Amino acid sequence: MFEFTWPWFLCLLPLPILIHFLPKVAPKGSALWFPNAGYLEKRQENLPSKKSISLPLIFLSLAWVFLVCAIARPTWLGEPTQVTPSGRDLLIALDLSGSMQIKDMTLDGHPVDRLDAEKAVLSDFIKKRRGDRIGLIVFGSKAYLQAPLSFDTKTINQLVQEEQIGFAGEQTAIGDAIGLGIKRLENKPSDKKVLILMTDGANTAGRVNPDQAASFAATQHLRIHTIGIGADSMQVQGFFGPQTINPSSDLDEKMLKSIAHKTGGEYFRAKSTADLRRIYATLDKLEPTPAQNIWQRPITSYFHWLGLVSMIFLGLALLSSGKLTLRMRKKA
Repeated sequence: MFEFTWPWFLCLLPLPILIHFLPKVAPKGSALWFPNAGYLEKRQENLPSKKSISLPLIFLSLAWVFLVCAIARPTWLGEPTQVTPSGRDLLIALDLSGSMQIKDMTLDGHPVDRLDAEKAVLSDFIKKRRGDRIGLIVFGSKAYLQAPLSFDTKTINQLVQEEQIGFAGEQTAIGDAIGLGIKRLENKPSDKKVLILMTDGANTAGRVNPDQAASFAATQHLRIHTIGIGADSMQVQGFFGPQTINPSSDLDEKMLKSIAHKTGGEYFRAKSTADLRRIYATLDKLEPTPAQNIWQRPITSYFHWLGLVSMIFLGLALLSSGKLTLRMRKKA
């Protein structure tokens, strides 16, 4: 749709005509005596007739019309497009330590290790986070930024599916993962910074103490949700037959609860794949994405083009009147 931003400027279009019809002021002073009347008659013959419209006048009129239209700011409004508003800056810290290979989870009726169960559930969670910028941190003996914050959830999801146990080492540096999350989320809006940390053990590596990292995260208004993953019991084949063991005996729930409490987050315990699905459904409610999409219409302005056309017609008016040529000759 075509429209003018300031249409009232179009009222200036008839201004030159109004000036033309204003009452003429009679010249003051005595008559001028000129000795050669024949010279004046020849000059009078060369002057354009009052009834005819000269070419310079046409060019000047067009220059005025285009100039006024340019000042009125003509714009073209395109078709409405749907834009998802910006949501949260969400970092996911994924444990890749050696203990994540314990197969105490089930997926579609088949036993799988903890990381594969996490991948399956996390994939659905990421797909639903429209409008959020999501980043990925992986940690083992050290913490690494696998993917910076991005709206490209498809690529983030693909990186999650490509993760392998042991990529970051065999131990668990929970404090370093939190520290890296703080660094990546600094200078972001305080009400939109979220870190989801999933682990199955205790802090056994790294330079940063998890409690100190959580205390500093609280001062930075970073909310951390922690997830402790691992079943309470599983059957293993021992020397004297099947035995029931606790595969999550190394899980430091006290530490994870403390981290969540200090930062205003929640602690969740995932003993099965079903628990993981419920946890991420709860996180969707705790950290909702923008409810409504925003509609916007692209605007194209023609101000500069009309201004350029006006300048071209002004130049043509000067050329056709001979004034520009005369000035160039004088300078030469």
